[in-house]
Amino acid sequence: MKPADIEALVDLFGKSGWDELHIEIDGEELFLSRDSRARGAGAGAVPGTAAPMAAAPAAAAVAVAPPAAPPAAAAAAPAARPAHWVAIKAANLGTYYRAASPEAPPYVTLGARVSAESEVCMIEVMKLFTTIRAGIAGTVREICVSDGQMVEFGQDLIWIEPA
Repeated sequence: MKPADIEALVDLFGKSGWDELHIEIDGEELFLSRDSRARGAGAGAVPGTAAPMAAAPAAAAVAVAPPAAPPAAAAAAPAARPAHWVAIKAANLGTYYRAASPEAPPYVTLGARVSAESEVCMIEVMKLFTTIRAGIAGTVREICVSDGQMVEFGQDLIWIEPA
């Protein structure tokens, strides 16, 4: 891993709601935790420290404040959705984007009709963009996350009422 990769992961961790992050690539480990008593998986890890490779950047990540409360739109989401609605879930962790660029219109808006092949958003992690498709034809009934928000694998992004 390059120092820039580690910095990007520490930044991603700091913006996320995760309690721990453990990555191993080609024998190198990165372990970040918000719990000062956590142990990295590395043989040299001791309580209260990060794995050897992450010692410097992890110190900053551990001190990061807990994530902010969800945006008002997400907090006001209905507790129960109709049983026939289908959730489009995050295919991976990363940053959620509603549009291809800041100047572009959003892929979908509330009430928009989509086909199974319709692009509904993108998720970016470390400059790798994953396009998310609806996977089902229907109408967009709820958008659960804000543009630029960190999302986790499997998190609900958009709810579709099937056609």
